[in-house]
Amino acid sequence: MLQRLSWGPRPGEVRAWASRSLEDWIEPQLNPQSVAESPVLTERLQAFESIQRSHAPVLAEFAALQADALSARRSPEERQKASQAVTALVQRVQGEARRARILRAVHSERQLQEVLVAFWFNHFNVFAGKESVRVTAGYFEAEAIRPHVLGRFRDLLGATARHPAMLNYLDNWQSVAQGFRFVLPRGPNENYARELLELHTLGVQAGYSQDDVAAVARVFTGWSFDRRNPGLTDAFRFYPARHDASAKAVLGQAVQGQGQRQGEWVLDLLARHPATARRVSLKLARHFVGESPPQALVNDLAQVFLRTDGDLKAVMRALVYSDAFVDPQAYGARYKAPDRFVISAVRACGLPSPDPVPMALAMGRMGMPMLLCPTPDGWADTRAAWLTPEGLRLRSEFAQSLAAIVLRRPSLQVLAQLVPASSAAAQPTRVLPAMDGLSPATREALQAQPEQHRLALALASPDFSRY
Repeated sequence: MLQRLSWGPRPGEVRAWASRSLEDWIEPQLNPQSVAESPVLTERLQAFESIQRSHAPVLAEFAALQADALSARRSPEERQKASQAVTALVQRVQGEARRARILRAVHSERQLQEVLVAFWFNHFNVFAGKESVRVTAGYFEAEAIRPHVLGRFRDLLGATARHPAMLNYLDNWQSVAQGFRFVLPRGPNENYARELLELHTLGVQAGYSQDDVAAVARVFTGWSFDRRNPGLTDAFRFYPARHDASAKAVLGQAVQGQGQRQGEWVLDLLARHPATARRVSLKLARHFVGESPPQALVNDLAQVFLRTDGDLKAVMRALVYSDAFVDPQAYGARYKAPDRFVISAVRACGLPSPDPVPMALAMGRMGMPMLLCPTPDGWADTRAAWLTPEGLRLRSEFAQSLAAIVLRRPSLQVLAQLVPASSAAAQPTRVLPAMDGLSPATREALQAQPEQHRLALALASPDFSRY
């Protein structure tokens, strides 16, 4: 439970929960506002100015600086200064967003929520290397993803559709009716429409057509954002003059409403479609149970999704109480992506105040730079994507570095005692709970190693990368 529904157990957690029921942990986690947050986390987040604001003022600041950097009316020195200010703003906002996510994963008592934030951000991925997404990607997580991970799927879908990060990333901000003069004459842009159908909702196997993609693109013409008004809290704007007001049909149904209401109608249609229920259920089952989850589980979750109008809390509750979730064969069936590996290792070592910057750098070296997945389908959620010779080498190097930090702290030296010196202790130890998944063969091999190497070897072992 702690391996799959949190970012990994901390020292003492397995022992603390061993005599209690699954429900004792799950039910508060499904209602995160009922869980008192870590004061350590609260204090550390207060140092980040950008996350105390909404996206609109930062977006306006970015747009003004960028305009100065490109303006022919500014001197070369002024343009250079503005360009440097753009870079500094991007680095600060992105850096705080990355550090905040890592600190939440490490310290938060609302662990299931934090796991789901990463899952749903990946599902609705935006790339923080593109234009204004460089300063809005972190706000996308905070404003469009985080509030809805245990709410209704329709609300999550709508929040992502209207957020400036998604509107910019998939170019819908410049999608207009055919012939509308937007700097140059343009027409509908199909990027968002295609990913909305293929990735966010129905899935490529659902049977929609290119005509449906084109119609959805026309539906969302005029959905854009105001990047220049620092007085706003929400930069989303619908511009009626840019909207294609002609009749449209999607999935064989005439689109209802006018203007922005057409887009809302399409989001309603897609959020409640059986194909969306199956796709969402399959992705959740794969992530939390196994890459090839039982079809019966997927069917059950899809029925819950449809019956509850896309209540994601109800779907998660059905998943974690399912027979498939508690099946012993599901334990250790998944392979940790770099973010889960790094964060679970730090949590396992019980470091009281880890620095998130080297953790983010380690994830990047392992091929998973935070906020920088360039493709709309997000990072791969498969063993094959991450179980590579180079990936194993980098995990070993990180394990050695982390173990060196831990063993330099006298109060944490006990964490090196993964395997007692006495061979009489044949049962898995509870000294470092995250290591309870180590196989007998791994434990026997570790017994022969010098004490100072045991922690590094355990963290780098194949057992630790399974969850």
